[in-house]
Amino acid sequence: MSPDAENFSRRKAVTLIENADAGKRLDSFLAERFTYHSRNEWQGLIGEGKISLNGGAAKSSRRLAVGDRIEYHAADIVEPDVDPTFEIVFSDEHILVVSKSGNLPCHPAGPFFRNTLWHMLSGKYGRIYFVNRIDRETSGLLIAARSPEIASRMSGAEYGIRKKYLALVHGHFPADLHAKGIMGPDTSSAIRKKRRFRLGVPVSGDEEYAETIFRLLGEGDGLSAVEAELVTGRLHQIRATLSFLGFPLVGDKIYGVDEGIYLRFINGKLTDDDRENLMMGRQALHSSSLEFLHPVTKKEIAVKAEVPEDMAKILGRIALKK
Repeated sequence: MSPDAENFSRRKAVTLIENADAGKRLDSFLAERFTYHSRNEWQGLIGEGKISLNGGAAKSSRRLAVGDRIEYHAADIVEPDVDPTFEIVFSDEHILVVSKSGNLPCHPAGPFFRNTLWHMLSGKYGRIYFVNRIDRETSGLLIAARSPEIASRMSGAEYGIRKKYLALVHGHFPADLHAKGIMGPDTSSAIRKKRRFRLGVPVSGDEEYAETIFRLLGEGDGLSAVEAELVTGRLHQIRATLSFLGFPLVGDKIYGVDEGIYLRFINGKLTDDDRENLMMGRQALHSSSLEFLHPVTKKEIAVKAEVPEDMAKILGRIALKK
């Protein structure tokens, strides 16, 4: 690898367009994904030539396609440290099923490029395409396709990807809860990327139907262990839904007991009381199991990921149901 490639992430931030974002305007995509700038601010940066698309000049109105490479030319970008731990739990010539740590971004975004699961997997297996993604602070399982055709195929409902998560929450959770409602921006929050869940039926294009099945696994010491099964897959769906229901995730800086913690966190001003309230350094959410039909063989695949140590310590305080 050349010195230029080695230092690539220190000179520019990069993101690659996947199926879910194809067809969006460049400025709209940037404002949605990277909320530290508004859409107007991104338009200004595009006009100043600080955003390039596939190595060339970009226009705000350009419609994005799968595989497009967006570069944000900013000075002195230094990637934050991550936990690069991941495990391949299933692999063949078509797909990878990976279990990642609770401090590892899936895809290049913001200051992250080399310190991403995408970069690490692509360096070992060639270009990969995520079928599903999980937040940087969410540990556990996700699927990566080894071609865009397989990734597109697996987005179809016939492959029935069933996703279950382990969530550790504050409060005494009810035995069973089937949450159906709407996801959209939380306009009351000082955090621009924060989303809101509420019960109801979508009435506009800005609202997304969201459905999650929750099951109580155990409780104790003012906490509950909950299984969350996704019926839909919206951004921040589990976190925002739990917050609305009154059972915020342990360790969640945005949707937890106090969103002011996140504002202090991004400014490097977390207090000892904040850390005590969080209970752990990241959100207590773990992608614990995946079931799906293989896109080529049509065989049923079922995989599980062990609970990571940081969550296991808190889980030990909870009496699990038998």
